[in-house]
Amino acid sequence: MTLIRWDPFTALARLDSDFDDLVRRTWGSGSQVSGYVPAVDIVRDGGDVVITLELPGIDVDKDVEIEVAPQRLTISGERSSESETTEGGYVVREMRSGSFRREFALPEHVTADDVEAGYDKGLLTIRVHGVTRPQPEATRIAVTAAPAAEEAAEA
Repeated sequence: MTLIRWDPFTALARLDSDFDDLVRRTWGSGSQVSGYVPAVDIVRDGGDVVITLELPGIDVDKDVEIEVAPQRLTISGERSSESETTEGGYVVREMRSGSFRREFALPEHVTADDVEAGYDKGLLTIRVHGVTRPQPEATRIAVTAAPAAEEAAEA
């Protein structure tokens, strides 16, 4: 019988990707006023899980909230940006705005003290410490020989 180890974060990443695809197929992609779904990358780093969201052009200090509730990590915020270019006598303005919300399940033992976040070059990186506990290594057990049947009979 083959033993296959189930990794909940692989399943979570697949579910998250499938949900993103469903949202994009339903409401479209690109710049829309109705909302914004940032792309997410989830990887395991030892016992930690690192979640990276693409949030270019967002002021994370005032437009992003990260909350940890029992068994739930929620990242939400508001995106608004405006750009203007002039080419060949034409002015092109592009405005993108919308709110976003991403939620992730956490194990029972993870608290807000286990979560840290940083933002650099348009990427919000959240590290959740101690999500997966290390598997104990195999320990060899010494086998002691039982007394011989003759020694048992003499006693």
